[in-house]
Amino acid sequence: MGDVRDLRSAASLRRARGPAAVDAVVLPPATSTPRRARHWVMNRVAAVGIGGCTNQYAELLTGEVVANAVVHGPATGEVRIELSMDAAVVRVSVSDDGHGHPRPRHPEPTALSGRGLAIVEALSSAWGTHTSPTGGTTVWFELEVDAD
Repeated sequence: MGDVRDLRSAASLRRARGPAAVDAVVLPPATSTPRRARHWVMNRVAAVGIGGCTNQYAELLTGEVVANAVVHGPATGEVRIELSMDAAVVRVSVSDDGHGHPRPRHPEPTALSGRGLAIVEALSSAWGTHTSPTGGTTVWFELEVDAD
């Protein structure tokens, strides 16, 4: 007996996942920006019917990544948040005009900061960074949608 394979086409698999919803917002690099970004993502994700842990993780991880952009990016410029969702995956990308190379750190237990990307690494299904050749840094993460 041979292997069992899914004979549906890639296009039919994409249609089964449902249509993608895409949205973006640009915010200033201010201390209130992580909170504003968290609420924006939480409301957009809920508006397409995604709740539960996926929505909560999206809110938490957005706050962590946006806080990094505000703290480590330039004081002038923009923080751009892009959100795409379908029935299977929520993807958030956060870009700033900085030239950093974000990476997870593992600070001492008494350290006041430095855990953001470690949290992203632990809770997301995938994540990464991209440095634009023209300047700017993007950190993105993906979450698989709960079946609740």
